[in-house]
Amino acid sequence: MTEDTAERGYDRHMLEALVCPVTHATLRYDAQAQELVSEAAGLAFPIRGGIPIMLLNEARQIRA
Repeated sequence: MTEDTAERGYDRHMLEALVCPVTHATLRYDAQAQELVSEAAGLAFPIRGGIPIMLLNEARQIRA
């Protein structure tokens, strides 16, 4: 684990390997909100304690 990884609590390369559990599309990392965003599904998945929570019931809708 690099010093940068230790500060953030996650590995950015690991985040880049994840896909949306609904559409299997790539996700966009929103550092400010600490979320992984699926534009295709209109959902944002939270990152808590450095762990992406990829559960549908934990996702936030980003469009109506």
